[in-house]
Amino acid sequence: MQRPLWAGFIRSAAEFSHRPAIVAEGISLSYSELNAAALRIASTLQSLPNYSLNPLTAVFAYRTPTAFAGVLGALLAGNGYVPLNRTFPIERTQLMFERSDCRSIVVDSGSLPQLGAILDAAETSILVLLPDLPEVESLRQKWPRHRFLTSSDLVPASRWREPVFLPDAIAYLLFTSGSTGVPKGVMVAHRNVTSFLDYMVDRYEVSENDRLSQMFDMTFDLSVFDMFVSWERGACLCCPSQKALIAPGKYLSEMELTVWFSVPSTAVFMKQLGMLKPGRYPSLRYSLFCGEPLPVASASAWLDAAPNSTLENLYGPTELTIACTLYRWDPLRSPGEAELGIVPIGYPYPEMKVIVADENLQEVAPGQEGELLMNGPQMSLGYWRDLAKTKAAFVVPANKDEVYYRTGDRVRRPIGNGPLTHLGRIDFQVKVLGHRVELGEVESAVRKACGLDGVVAVGWPESPSGFGAIEVFIEGPKTEPDRLRKSVAAELPEYMVPNRFHFLDRLPRNANDKFDRKAMSTMLQEGL
Repeated sequence: MQRPLWAGFIRSAAEFSHRPAIVAEGISLSYSELNAAALRIASTLQSLPNYSLNPLTAVFAYRTPTAFAGVLGALLAGNGYVPLNRTFPIERTQLMFERSDCRSIVVDSGSLPQLGAILDAAETSILVLLPDLPEVESLRQKWPRHRFLTSSDLVPASRWREPVFLPDAIAYLLFTSGSTGVPKGVMVAHRNVTSFLDYMVDRYEVSENDRLSQMFDMTFDLSVFDMFVSWERGACLCCPSQKALIAPGKYLSEMELTVWFSVPSTAVFMKQLGMLKPGRYPSLRYSLFCGEPLPVASASAWLDAAPNSTLENLYGPTELTIACTLYRWDPLRSPGEAELGIVPIGYPYPEMKVIVADENLQEVAPGQEGELLMNGPQMSLGYWRDLAKTKAAFVVPANKDEVYYRTGDRVRRPIGNGPLTHLGRIDFQVKVLGHRVELGEVESAVRKACGLDGVVAVGWPESPSGFGAIEVFIEGPKTEPDRLRKSVAAELPEYMVPNRFHFLDRLPRNANDKFDRKAMSTMLQEGL
């Protein structure tokens, strides 16, 4: 049965009103308290003339109770939410807000210093909701064409009315990096998310006794799992501060988390710093990873540290709503099913369909590699006001009559009932001295040779025909380069052997905490 994304939260707020819904900034809010805060925001939005003409509300808040109340408030008003992030360059935030065409924005006090840049660039009057602040006369004087409402101006929660629900209405608009440098807005509908949620909460048997991590910023779609899987079943969402993110193991233990979800590079980092000591995290029931390849060695070390948990590797681009395939790690079977030292991405969710296709969108034979295409109820609506990009990415493959999303990921089509294995990105294939090179294969050989998991290969220097060589960045203590090169050369042809190895205490990460290949290429350009 179709339902809005917020329905599970409202049900939990009624059933578990006094249980904790979130812990953020060291503040614990019960379901009753978070519900009241969200309904005041929703009621305020609904009270405005023509509010329904602007279907999106921006949430410019970072790891605070206001951030979560803003997300729920936008949804409960009948709007989709657009997350903005004060840790991003302000020019990018301005562009995201401008492209979304939002006319309302929820702002926490910590994001206030950057608000002026957004308001200065706005071409129309913006409604600014400031639930943290009792008074903003100075802001009203500085930006008289915009409307500011503080905590004392918000409409009572009792005036909320349930909005009209349309399954295809946008639940959230999330901007991802575009190849042209302009962020692409992915439109995710309520029905896309609830299809995902239904499978997840049952699979992990989430209950009001669970405590889930929120390692992801709201501008990363994996945060939707954290929030709404928790709220669907009355669990508590535990959101570490930016400072606490530096010591994730300490936070995990102190909060007695039962469900962990992060990008694999967090596990790589924790393993490197000795945070994965055997038996260290006994409270965990489930350990989940998504967002980038999960090294086999990191998965094994994590399970040693969390012996009571089940570990799963999830896979899914934003366009397919959070995650759409998964693989449950088995210490006996899984090492033999892994490829390139990377945990498989496994099997599609029950209602999702898979095609592994060649460059002509023809399905390849079992055992062969190709691009992963997927279709099903989690396939998003496409790109916000960009029909050309939508048509390029959402296609009808050969001999099919349904639209599939082109993921851009290389996988191996299983033989029999085997799992899908991830072989890298289509765009991570580079040409070196006329040879096609899969960077994932180089990374696998280097990981094996140095015994470290944080390994990223990039083509360098760039040439008219591709790249002159390969350079590798390694997170961890320095290994003798000649010995490392000799070991790698015993496994790879000469043109694939890295020219140089760069050892860093911590590799650059992007805003979603994934390894940042672009930043590493920039380091090479600047001579390190």
